[in-house]
Amino acid sequence: MPCLSSRLALGALLALPFAAIASADECPLAAAKKAQDKAHVQKVALKADSKDIVDTAVAAGSFKTLVAAVQAAGLVETLKGKGPFTVFAPTDEAFAKLPAGTVETLLKPENKAKLVSVLTYHVVPGKVMAADVVKLTEAPTVQGSKAKVKVTDGTVTIDAAKVVKTDIETSNGVIHVIDAVILPPNSN
Repeated sequence: MPCLSSRLALGALLALPFAAIASADECPLAAAKKAQDKAHVQKVALKADSKDIVDTAVAAGSFKTLVAAVQAAGLVETLKGKGPFTVFAPTDEAFAKLPAGTVETLLKPENKAKLVSVLTYHVVPGKVMAADVVKLTEAPTVQGSKAKVKVTDGTVTIDAAKVVKTDIETSNGVIHVIDAVILPPNSN
């Protein structure tokens, strides 16, 4: 981007409160544009927490299987409720790791109780941020069992699932993304 007169560039910098200091070889207007883009990203992130857990999962696009399971289990209204809830959310790739036919079987109406058990094992009452999760050795789930929490070399696991993204804040709680589906004890 060609550099405009220093007067216009200075005006652009002053108009953007998030403008970063330009490096010696960077045009001040280019620095202002970068700062404006960064401010836009921050605004988008702030909007995410105005959605509830279900709407946030839908908008993310990587939780289609989880959302379908929540719908089949009749848990949509609960997870859209006041909460707060902490959801350890397996991605579509996590569900794909299950043995062939597992998801389809769980989604059948006759298996609704088992599906509810599996899904509620991924939910912890309250809003438990990552800074608090790492202090736990177990987490009491809505399902009733306790999931084991472990921190090894900076990596957090809940049961056998690795937490790959943390602290996705929503209007009624928080989502932590995991790379595997976790199953309650004595779940066959």
